[in-house]
Amino acid sequence: MKTKKEGSNAQIRSRREFLTSAAAFGIMPVLPNDLKNIFPHTEKYVQQDTLKTMSDGMSIIGAYGPWAAEMVENPPTLSFRNSHWTNITAWREQALTKTRELMAAPALKENIPDIIVKARYEYDGLIIEELEWQLPYGSPTEAILLKPAGTTGPLPAVLGLHDHGGQKYFGKRKITRTSDDMHPTIVEHQKNSYSGMPWANELAKRGYVVMVHDVFTFGSRRVRYKDVTGITWGECRVGEKTDENSEAIENIKVYNQWAAEHEHIMSKSLFCSGTTWPGMTLADDQIALDILCKRSDVDTENVGCCGLSGGGLRADYLGGLDNRIKCAISVGFMSTWKDFLLNKSFTHTWMTYIPLLSKYLDFPEVLGLRVPLPTMVLSNSEDELYTLPEMKKADEILQEVFSKAGAADKYKGKFYPGGHKFDVVMQKDAFDWFDRWLK
Repeated sequence: MKTKKEGSNAQIRSRREFLTSAAAFGIMPVLPNDLKNIFPHTEKYVQQDTLKTMSDGMSIIGAYGPWAAEMVENPPTLSFRNSHWTNITAWREQALTKTRELMAAPALKENIPDIIVKARYEYDGLIIEELEWQLPYGSPTEAILLKPAGTTGPLPAVLGLHDHGGQKYFGKRKITRTSDDMHPTIVEHQKNSYSGMPWANELAKRGYVVMVHDVFTFGSRRVRYKDVTGITWGECRVGEKTDENSEAIENIKVYNQWAAEHEHIMSKSLFCSGTTWPGMTLADDQIALDILCKRSDVDTENVGCCGLSGGGLRADYLGGLDNRIKCAISVGFMSTWKDFLLNKSFTHTWMTYIPLLSKYLDFPEVLGLRVPLPTMVLSNSEDELYTLPEMKKADEILQEVFSKAGAADKYKGKFYPGGHKFDVVMQKDAFDWFDRWLK
């Protein structure tokens, strides 16, 4: 028989497990099904909460919400939507400078790291290379590169940005397939998020070089238990956890739970070092872009990026801050800072937030820094990670930015029925957009 304290602890653990599975500490692509399985009436509650937030001044930070929201100018200081910005070059220079300052990405060595080709083989009509490189910090980065077999000469290329999904044990493997033997967790993940399709493979088959790398804290770049010290209590205490037999399904679940709990520690520690989680991610992604653009089989004038969820977040930052990305597609990660402030910060990873940036740009305007380069945003109308009104507001902001720059045809935003996903219908629209601008 449980004591009162034991029962309370069990409830806390149950609540924490729910929050993690529902992306409270990450971005969980299977969120809709998870929520419906745990709480059958979740959709009703989500709609009611949204209505209360909008009509009654309620928020996830209580009575402080309306006051906090009023602190941010609309439009913010460096928004291109402000009437005093008429010169796009002058505006972008100032906005990029401020964004880079606040993001505080670590300065990496100018030289591209040495690339190790660990394997090269053909599978499913594609040439596949397994690559590795070492950055100045952390474990070596592993990547998968795919391109059509039998092709010669430079091809357009896309940096495939894997999702978060509350699954940090995996990275590049989430959106690729390199053999018929796949880990059951990846099979399920691709089924829930991508209609069972390894979309990086499908895009490569259309005539692209596609590279997918493990980003900071994911896959080969994840934090190992053996390297963690000093956490002697709480959910992040390593205790008897071990890195051995790491591919076992139960061990992966335990690791993903631990890594979710560890996010706030990582983020706060990064702040103390003078950088941010988005800065770390951007640095990883830009090195990968360096490597991709250095290849002789890549047409460097036609390089894009794409990702769902945490990958969409990475596309927002990489696409907005690096003009080598000629076509950027963000899937399942577009809303406003107001949405995160009042409604949905608890559904998102610490990878999202750059302190004080909201004073200068609204969230969609970070991606809008790339105007007039081709840009696509794909969203799901029933995505529980955001509120629909603010997703639509973000779309309107990007339309306004591109229209003011005389590039309305370079932006396309689309909404699809259903929850958080990048299904085959959305994939086709994304691939067609790449074909239009990169071929």
